[in-house]
Amino acid sequence: MPLTEKTKNNLWMASYIVWTLLMITQIVLAFFLKAEYLPAAKNAGWGFIFLSAIFGMLPIFTFRRRGDIEKGKTYMHTTKIVTTGIYSIIRHPQYMAGMLINIGIILISQHWLIIIIGVLAIVLNYIDALKADGDLIKKFGNKYLDYMEKVPRLNFIAGIIRKIWINK
Repeated sequence: MPLTEKTKNNLWMASYIVWTLLMITQIVLAFFLKAEYLPAAKNAGWGFIFLSAIFGMLPIFTFRRRGDIEKGKTYMHTTKIVTTGIYSIIRHPQYMAGMLINIGIILISQHWLIIIIGVLAIVLNYIDALKADGDLIKKFGNKYLDYMEKVPRLNFIAGIIRKIWINK
């Protein structure tokens, strides 16, 4: 029996709430649970968190500038597909930002419980990115499908390589 649209939305909302709770739990526990076996990993973790700030903030400016947003609406209410700036490298930079935070916290704390929580949060975040693609296909149709062929969902390294060497 196929799921109704309402059931799918309820499942997505539950997934988002669980992801948020996992993220908060991971951050709070990181202050108390520290194994820190590898000092270099801790430094790399801070690098991941810095990178997440870039992926988290750039979409706000890009959507406001290029998304044809109706007056009074938030940056998430774009009326066209944005394919420039960060969106020429990765389709879901803010989901990537969440994953980078999870990875950063894992590397900083290096505690087994935080690793488990972080992995679960990353999986839920990835599922949300898949749902976002489905929603955007419904909203924009074939134009979004064409965009999906050119820009990776979450692999920003592949996106940079494509932009530099393939798409120029």
